[in-house]
Amino acid sequence: MDPLTPLDTLCRIILRAREYEAQTPGEFEDEAADNVDDEDEGALSVLEDDINTGVEEELRQAFDDLGEDQLAEVLAFCWVGQGTYEASDWSEAMEEAMDTGRSGAVEELMDLPMLASVLEAGMAAFDLTCEGVGELS
Repeated sequence: MDPLTPLDTLCRIILRAREYEAQTPGEFEDEAADNVDDEDEGALSVLEDDINTGVEEELRQAFDDLGEDQLAEVLAFCWVGQGTYEASDWSEAMEEAMDTGRSGAVEELMDLPMLASVLEAGMAAFDLTCEGVGELS
């Protein structure tokens, strides 16, 4: 399969998604912070890291830069990667992804747990990999 989206673009999305997931607070992070004694607060604050909103903006921009069919393709790859569709049902996945619309697709992708992993798994179902694809920085 030749993807509509250039492979290096897909790989950059995976890289940005990993960066985004690495800094997204977990659902129990606030609870853990509440259980810290006041005297340990200074030690904890050294370890705290502010969320870099630039990473989220870069990921959203990567999605915005895609054509509508390319964005639908990324979403369909994710659905295959998470098992919603089989690779053999690709045309059905693409049709539904196209029906999702641009803003719906972007929001679904941004909210998708483990976006990088499911996108990578979906690509792997079609023997597509980021291995050996240029510099990803």
